[in-house]
Amino acid sequence: MGHANRDKVVTTVKGKCRVCFTCVRECPAKAIKIVDGQAEVLSERCIGCGNCVSVCRQNAKVVLDLKGEVESLLANKDKKNVALVAPSFPAEFTELEDYRLLVGMVRKLGFDKVMEVSFGADLVARQYKKLLESENQGDYISSDCPAIVFYIEHYHPGLVSHLAPIASPMVAISRLARHLHGEDINTVFIGPCIAKKAESDEIDVALTFSELREMFEKYSITPDKVEPSYFDGPASGMGALFPLSRGLLQNVKKSDNIVEGNIIVDSGKTRFKEAISELERGEIAGNNLELLCCNGCIMGPGMTDRENFYYKWSQIGKYVKAKLQGIDTQKWRDDLEKYGEIIDLSQKHMPLDRRIERPEEQEVEKVLREMGKEDESDLLDCGACGYETCREHAVAVVQGFAEDKMCLPYTIERLHQYIERLNLTNEKLKNTKLELRHSEKLAHMGQIAAGIAHELNNPLGVITMYSNIIYEELEENDPKRDEADLIVKQADRCKKIVSGLLNFARSNKTKLRKTDMAELVNRSLESVVIPSNVQVSVDSDLDDTMAAVDQEQMMQVLTNLEKNAVEAMPDGGELKVHLSGNKEKIHISITDTGCGIPEENKEKLFTPFFTTKDLGKGTGLGLPQVHGIVKMHQGKINVKSNTEPEKGPTGTEFIITIPRNI
Repeated sequence: MGHANRDKVVTTVKGKCRVCFTCVRECPAKAIKIVDGQAEVLSERCIGCGNCVSVCRQNAKVVLDLKGEVESLLANKDKKNVALVAPSFPAEFTELEDYRLLVGMVRKLGFDKVMEVSFGADLVARQYKKLLESENQGDYISSDCPAIVFYIEHYHPGLVSHLAPIASPMVAISRLARHLHGEDINTVFIGPCIAKKAESDEIDVALTFSELREMFEKYSITPDKVEPSYFDGPASGMGALFPLSRGLLQNVKKSDNIVEGNIIVDSGKTRFKEAISELERGEIAGNNLELLCCNGCIMGPGMTDRENFYYKWSQIGKYVKAKLQGIDTQKWRDDLEKYGEIIDLSQKHMPLDRRIERPEEQEVEKVLREMGKEDESDLLDCGACGYETCREHAVAVVQGFAEDKMCLPYTIERLHQYIERLNLTNEKLKNTKLELRHSEKLAHMGQIAAGIAHELNNPLGVITMYSNIIYEELEENDPKRDEADLIVKQADRCKKIVSGLLNFARSNKTKLRKTDMAELVNRSLESVVIPSNVQVSVDSDLDDTMAAVDQEQMMQVLTNLEKNAVEAMPDGGELKVHLSGNKEKIHISITDTGCGIPEENKEKLFTPFFTTKDLGKGTGLGLPQVHGIVKMHQGKINVKSNTEPEKGPTGTEFIITIPRNI
């Protein structure tokens, strides 16, 4: 007998996977590969245990559907169709008080014969008893669970010789069916196991109980529409206990008591692996292993409901008890003896090594470092990735089965970094938008200012000329001379305003030359009247203070800001100028300890004609000019200010950033 010619017993529905890695965690063979955030079942590594199907809440794992093949077999009347029903059926069809109703429903589908696999289990148990009582028994592993057999053949090929050379109950009953009903029949196994679909080529099709229910529903087959019917013989006995853990032992009347026997019984995806590994290492030599991949077949992935374990257990016990009370014991023993001698119950197992060589340790260490795991304290082994340890996850990454972002702590850390970078980008975007609005305002205002200045220059020149003539012609003691003097002064003031408008509107060109910025800052302070109650300090973090700037324009920027800082501290304070930067840029910070700028005024600072100074003390063109000059130097200017003492010292800081070379 060879394995059934079927692959992809379990597949993934792309798009449904939600990247929870539960399937990776539950897969004993680690036959799940994560590709672009989607869990893909690797058919060549899969042992058909169905754990991934059972735990996937998104229904992203799909079992190979063979209902169509069964329907084709039933439609062909040239051959007899024999249904082989697994002994775990009482745990599935708990709603049926009489098991004969289930047999009637199966016959209603079109099966000619319905046989109970538990008699095959009786035959197999008889062979196990002989094996365990023989003088050369060895360390045997039960071979009735196909997932266990696949796991050993694929991942522990050195233990294949320890697999009991006995056919599974399914194969045993199929051989008996062909002996009784002819070789030219179709056999369909119906049970709780997915791995059965790939176990043997002696079975035509293997269905799960879930698929059987779907067929009942499709053809509207219900208990009230069928006649109760008995299984086709031979009748079974204790073999009905096979779906339970220790069921085989009870059948052969053996004990797994550590004092009385040498049999170890275990089940479940983790426990069976530990038992196999310890046997391979020689730690439990001399013991025979009865292993099930699931927590008993009654919890198999082909069951409709995988809950209520003890209720299912009790249903099996109830069925077996009733069966043993009604069985013709002598007939059962005769059948067992008769067919046990006629039917070949042997089974050969072949190594099918699918292990992958473990990568070099330096490759694993490299992946660990890339995930931020520099030393042992960083190896959390939290299991969120689906692997038991961080190192096993790193091995899977090297082998191409996993991705580094499956590591939850690593992903969270990267997310924090992304958020920080996003916040910085948003802040830069906010400042850029603000600067763009300022630039747009300045451009529009510049056009208006240029037009106004041009129109005002001519009449203003006439007023200035004639007011000076009138002033000079009046006698010194003439009372009108003071009025004429006022006209002259106000005309000069208007001229300065218009000149400022022209400077603001004009697209000035910069005349760049290498300049010592520390020296320029000191010279700018000499041009500003500093009251005695204002302390001034200049410091620099720069080793190289040289930058290419237009000295006259940059001097205008510095003196304007310094003058504003002084005026913001009428009661005294401190004016600080600080230089910093790097190889590409220089930062000039001008800070005062004045009253600060209200939040609502910050966006208006570089708007022409906006000023908070008293009437006659400011035109509102100084900061727009500063902004324009800095922009012409391909730099930027930022403002920080606080007006609320409870939040810290009040004051304002202007930060100018200019490139060293344009």
